Amino acid sequence: MRIFAIRDDSMEDKVLGFLVYYEPSKSFYIELSDSLDPWEAPPVLSSFVNRGIYSIDSIWSERWVRQRIVPQDRQNIGEILRDNGLKEYDEFSLLLLTMGRCEQDDCYLEEISTDHLPELLARRWQTKVEDVVPLELPRLLVFFRNGMAKIVDTTEIACTACTPYLATQDRFNSVEVQPGGYGIYWNRQAAISHRDLFMRGMAVPVTLTDIHRYVQNRIVSASEACSILDCSRQNIDDLMRRDKLHPIRTDAKYKLFSKAEVIGRRKSP
Repeated sequence: MRIFAIRDDSMEDKVLGFLVYYEPSKSFYIELSDSLDPWEAPPVLSSFVNRGIYSIDSIWSERWVRQRIVPQDRQNIGEILRDNGLKEYDEFSLLLLTMGRCEQDDCYLEEISTDHLPELLARRWQTKVEDVVPLELPRLLVFFRNGMAKIVDTTEIACTACTPYLATQDRFNSVEVQPGGYGIYWNRQAAISHRDLFMRGMAVPVTLTDIHRYVQNRIVSASEACSILDCSRQNIDDLMRRDKLHPIRTDAKYKLFSKAEVIGRRKSP
């Protein structure tokens, strides 16, 4: 992760916000300052400030970045890359060449250490997403970095691009956490922001640690199931074929079972 303060030559002491770059996913996110007025914000982001939105999603953050670098379809892009020692087109590398300066405004970037996060980032990151569990359609169990967990009905806040992923349980189950916890997504367009999840979700008294402890203590492998039932793998397979034992997850190399169901089979005739 790399963090840059967004500054403006015309406002010497004011930090407009922060640009955060996640290197593995090559994702950009902008966090604008709470005190920012719409007229102070970079033009492409002023509409967000007007609506009281200060955490900018990756799509719009990238648009801001792309306004400040040479476009990929530039006629002499190959020559430009060679002249700057770049082997391929890379938005972040091009952004660093000028530290975000461009002719459209007076903004520029100033890299800051990640050892001590600015107060604004530390505060906002408390409501970023830590993990997500797809429940039965259309609900998600979302864990936030501040320790809260909320159940979210996705039909209330999902965008149009999310609709195909709310059609079947299998597609719904493919949900992931966005880089940096900025929300959840199925693809770049089909996403729900951490802000919407936190504001609209219903709090539940469970923590991510609770889930981890459940998995550690109440989910068993096929080998552990054999030990509990004092039987062979063939017996486990036979129970499954007869619909007497139901794996909660299967893979080419392993099967996982509910410990409660396995113990229940031990007591059954």
